[in-house]
Parts: sequence; C-alpha cells; structure tokens
Amino acid sequence: MQLRPFFLPLLLIAAVAGAASAAGTVQLDLVGDMHGSALLFQEWSQVLGKAGVQNVRFRAVAEPGQPGIENQGTAQDPAYVVTGIVRSRSELLLPGGSFRPSDAGRLKQWLDDLAERGPGTGKAADKEENAAFGLRSAQLDRVREDLAAPVDFATRGATCRQVVEKIAERLKWPLKLDGETAHALADQKFDESLSGLSCGTALAYVLGAAGYGLLPRAVGDQASYAVVEARKGAGVWPIGWPADKAGQKGLPALFEFLNVNVQNVSAEQALEAIAKRLKTPFLVDHRALARYGIDPAKTKVSLPRSRTTYSLALRKLLSKAGMKFEVRYDEAGTPLLWITSLKPS
Repeated sequence: MQLRPFFLPLLLIAAVAGAASAAGTVQLDLVGDMHGSALLFQEWSQVLGKAGVQNVRFRAVAEPGQPGIENQGTAQDPAYVVTGIVRSRSELLLPGGSFRPSDAGRLKQWLDDLAERGPGTGKAADKEENAAFGLRSAQLDRVREDLAAPVDFATRGATCRQVVEKIAERLKWPLKLDGETAHALADQKFDESLSGLSCGTALAYVLGAAGYGLLPRAVGDQASYAVVEARKGAGVWPIGWPADKAGQKGLPALFEFLNVNVQNVSAEQALEAIAKRLKTPFLVDHRALARYGIDPAKTKVSLPRSRTTYSLALRKLLSKAGMKFEVRYDEAGTPLLWITSLKPS
C-alpha cells in the first residue's frame, strides 16, 4: 500500500482530560483516499480543532482500509493510535462508530474515555471486540442477520431508487436516503433480476451500479444503514462475500464435468447457459467492464468441442472476452458468480 503523508501541524497535544490520572495518551490517525483528500482534511481539522480534539494526523493513502486501535506503548504506559477513515466532509468512521461534524463533542469524549480507561473497558469500548465498519462483533452479527432476508419482489425494469426503498422496507434497521442521493437513484433504471438473493448483497449491487455504497453504522447498541458515495478503497458493504469469509468451502458443482461445444455466441449467452446449469445466479460488474469497453452482450466467444469442468469452461470463455469470475456468497449463504474485468477495477 502506497502512502503519501499529509500532516497538519495545527493540532498538537493529545486531547485527554485530567492528564495526571489518564491511563495513556491518544493519537488520532485519520486516513483518506489519495484523490481529493486535502480539502476534506482541512475541513475536518477545523471541526476537530474547535471541539478541542488535538494530536491528530492526516494521511492520504491508496486504500483506507478499516478503523482500528493499536497500543504502541506499553501496558503500564499505553500510547493508543486510533485509525479512522475520512469518508466525506460529513462522516468519519472510527472504531467507536460513525461521527458527523455535529458529533465532534461526542468524539472528543470517546477519545478522552479511551485514554483514561483503555479500549477494553468503560465507555471507550464494550467487552465485545470491534469487528468492522465501526461495529462490535455482536452488532455486525445482527446486521448480517438483518441483511440476510431475501429479495422477494421483481426488480427488473424498476429504478434504482425503487429497488433500494423496497429492500429497505424489509429490513429491521432503518435506511434513509438524503434528497440528492434519492434523486440520483431515481434517474437510473435497473434491468436485472435480484429475486432470491439476500437484501444485503442486492443492496450493495444496486447501489454499486449507481456509484454508491452501503455503510452500516453503530447507533448505540443498535445499527442503521447509510448510502454513501463509493470511492476506491472505501470500506462499504461488499457485493457478496468470499467463500472463506462466508464460512463456505466454495462451489463444488463447478468441478463437475460436462461436454461443451460453444461456437460464436455472446459471452452473455454462454454465461447464462452455464449459470443456469449450475443453478447459480450471477452478477456482472458493469462499471468495471465499461471502464475497459467490454460489453458481454456484444463480445463473441467460442470453445471447441471438449469434455471439461464448468470451472475451466467458464474461465476460458470469460477470459476470451477480457473477463473473469469469482465465487461469492450472499448473507444467507446463497452462492453466486461475480463477473468482472480481468484488468484491475
């Protein structure tokens, strides 16, 4: 991961109330995407400075990753480094949750409590370990369970906004769209079927196609969902999960043998035929393919008569069109094929 340091010397000493009784010091290390971060850093510097939050370092990185807390001192003299993600001018993602500019006072209190009590006790952290997205493990489990509900309505021909709002009605935790995002989603048609997939994977896919992402947020012991602008390296809810993270062992049917003879058909037709025989849905990364001028419906592929496995046949056919596949699983454990570009997306 390439790093480009971006330091703001305006912020100096750790913001810890009652230094004499503090268990340690805290440095807030905020990272953001390399593109366009300087202005965001400056805006957040002013917000945090006014709230009395000090000892802040800003860094522009290629891949912001996930929030975290690391003790770079000792058990007797801890020096906590809190890594947070600058998502936008209206949101910071920290291990303690999601913070807006209006939450700067609450953020300072969280940092003070971390310095005084440490990450394993008190208000700074529950006894549950922080997992991802600023959620504790138990919260993340509840979010996964919520997003595992199936999509039970037709999505083809609707707008992205209609699909998102219908899925939101099926969730336990609230999802709200701001006016600008709702308007943008209403302008985009969605012409694919997501019926039977989980709400989480379907939401991530619909939003991703429109240039947005799904972000769970901690709200006390509960959670909510935000729709945010998707940026490279930003930690948003994924479109399906790799087999290992989904607790699965892959898709055994891919390694079954079949006789193939594909002659000058579109990559889309070949993909549909194989997916139908596998009884496995597939999702296409249209944005990545469009970046390289790949249209599965117009690209012709062929595969000589042979006996091979589904996996090899699919890999060879897609590679001829500049594509590849991955096996992923939705939140309910349903396998799917993720189709994307061979080139970096």
